[in-house]
Amino acid sequence: MGMNREPKLYLARARAGEDEELSLENNLAIIDRRDIPSLEGAANFEAVAERVSDALPGANPRRRGNVTAQLWTFAGVMQKGDLVVLPRRLTSQIAIGRVNGPYEFKEVNSELRHTRSVEWQQTDIPRTRFEQDLLYSFGAFMTVCNISRNDAAKRVAAVLEGQSDPGPAMPTRMKTRESLATEEQAEAVPDLVQMAHDQIVARIQSRFSGHALTGLVEALLEAEGWVTESSPPGPDGGVDILAGRGSLGLDGPRLCVQVKSQQTPADVTVYRALKGTMQNFSAEQGLLVCWGGFNRVVLQESKQGHFTVRLWDDRHLVDAIYRNYARLPAKIKTELPLKQVWMLVSEDEEE
Repeated sequence: MGMNREPKLYLARARAGEDEELSLENNLAIIDRRDIPSLEGAANFEAVAERVSDALPGANPRRRGNVTAQLWTFAGVMQKGDLVVLPRRLTSQIAIGRVNGPYEFKEVNSELRHTRSVEWQQTDIPRTRFEQDLLYSFGAFMTVCNISRNDAAKRVAAVLEGQSDPGPAMPTRMKTRESLATEEQAEAVPDLVQMAHDQIVARIQSRFSGHALTGLVEALLEAEGWVTESSPPGPDGGVDILAGRGSLGLDGPRLCVQVKSQQTPADVTVYRALKGTMQNFSAEQGLLVCWGGFNRVVLQESKQGHFTVRLWDDRHLVDAIYRNYARLPAKIKTELPLKQVWMLVSEDEEE
């Protein structure tokens, strides 16, 4: 990277599921373009365009141009030291890393893939650490793009250093035509579903902080047929909600619930404490709710307790709200007014 060049920020979206885990485990950015052959030796945009045209002869020019622009950005424009953001769909968290190697068409999990070497700095940053405008950019329906508006790279670097997202600064200079075009490309087709989710999350965070989040979880459990008893604010003895079935809540299965409103990922001590509490109350099932999600150790260990403990982050909590919204108390609906809509899926998604 040139001496006078500030690090740039790029979205490099992995295919949800296996690719996401492979990227993080192997310190790589991996993009899912299995239909395009190696770009090694393609020294410029035109060379990449030729390979895309050969691979996608039946595609319309707009699609080929879109694919070419993203592949060239990934293989030829990103430089060592640039920041890479990977929105994690499986955990609703954000992974941030730095590019530390050139483009390679290499074997990953017995298959040749388009890759860049990345040193992942943090892999479990809650989405709530970022302001809405950055989340909007992270949700662009692009596999690869530069995110430049509102000092995005500097703000992401600040979050990596443990600071709060400082938010967008007031514009201090005129935008160039090139920078405007880049920003337009990055946000041309936003992920409206993710945008709606982020807005709902922000609303819940502002209206249901602290012990109020326990009240929301309790209302959701009651909407799903549980009879509950919650602890008052303050020390809870390791359990926020006890729940059971039947008219009095005395029938099995018995459920212990711990709710954490923190905005940082929960560590494994919280998970183990809940399992100990379940034994104390002779509960067959447990639910651990953490607004900031869970770190990798918790996610790994929880696989062994798959049939006894469930983990809910903000994504699971919002999904539960969707399932039960019609049955929630009027007070909660007043604080969280929602309306269901239907949208046509764009043909350009994830191109």
